[in-house]
Amino acid sequence: MLPFTRPTIDTEEFEAIKEVLQSGWLATGPKVAAFEAALADYIGGDVQLRVFNSGTSALEAVLLAYGIGPGDEVIVPAMSFVASANVIVRCGATPKFVDVDLISRNIDAAAVAAAITPNTKAVIPVHFAGRAVDMDPIYQLAERHNLLVLEDAAQAIGTEYKGRQIGSSGNPVCFSFHPNKNMTTIEGGALAINDPVLLKKIEGVRFHGIERDSQGGMDVPAWGGKMNMPDVGAALGLVQLNKLDGFNRKRRALVERYLQQLPDDDALVLPTDTEGHSWHMFCILLDWEKIGLSRNEVMETLKQQSIAAGIHYPAIHLFSFYRQYGYKPGDFPNAERIGEQTLTLPLFPGMEEKDVDHVSSAIHSLLNGT
Repeated sequence: MLPFTRPTIDTEEFEAIKEVLQSGWLATGPKVAAFEAALADYIGGDVQLRVFNSGTSALEAVLLAYGIGPGDEVIVPAMSFVASANVIVRCGATPKFVDVDLISRNIDAAAVAAAITPNTKAVIPVHFAGRAVDMDPIYQLAERHNLLVLEDAAQAIGTEYKGRQIGSSGNPVCFSFHPNKNMTTIEGGALAINDPVLLKKIEGVRFHGIERDSQGGMDVPAWGGKMNMPDVGAALGLVQLNKLDGFNRKRRALVERYLQQLPDDDALVLPTDTEGHSWHMFCILLDWEKIGLSRNEVMETLKQQSIAAGIHYPAIHLFSFYRQYGYKPGDFPNAERIGEQTLTLPLFPGMEEKDVDHVSSAIHSLLNGT
């Protein structure tokens, strides 16, 4: 079975983990420090990096440290993984959904501007599937309205925007290293930032609110959680980071072949390539009515040909929890169409061109009714 994704783990990763296990230091320690330094070096822009036990924790920590809470609204796309909205609710604030572009699946400044109210305190742009949001107009809009911009780059490690790494801007940017991402620490995430005041608060949120003085004395001036990454994950991350650019080059080559092989068809909408895209996922849209099959039937047909596909993602505002906020079908047409028609095709560095050809041939057959 060809999965829609698979982490690339080799002997070097096993040896790195073995070294940590043999060291006797399994929690946060020297490997975490080394990984944070390596990430900061990779991203550039004179930012500081802090790693977490998940990308979700990193997002939550920023919102909590910034003081987002009850009565506040945070603008977020209706098309993303649900974590992008869940962290807002976790802080006691209200998610304010906006629609996305049908092809990029990203928000733009016009959508953000239309959603701003006197209660708006932050915006969370999501770099969907590794494609960078056009950030400059959003930064400018946020500056005029005094909004926090918290970039959800969970799917965008290695993505570039106007020739610079996502994360190098200095405003808070959060990454994920879940096993389905372009590099992995098993579970894990990271924050890139250059605001020392906010960073100090985030560090407290990350680990029990603890502060230590130069003599090692401990104080807890504010609440904190338990969001730190262990050294085992960091050791894996150090190895994976060295391979990340190679992984992303392979992803781009596979996507180029997909775009060459897949047909121009009225029932099919393909993603488009852009400069700096890291291609976390390759998500297409299929018009089930035009091809005469449901998504479940298509996925079963692909499965019979040893191809596993994914669904990324249902529109967040239509989940039963978020309908409590008054959202309903028809509110965000592009997000809803994506949610209804999306299909994620296999894409990971371990694939070969023949795998792309096999998947493309299967999609051809579905479109032709054969």
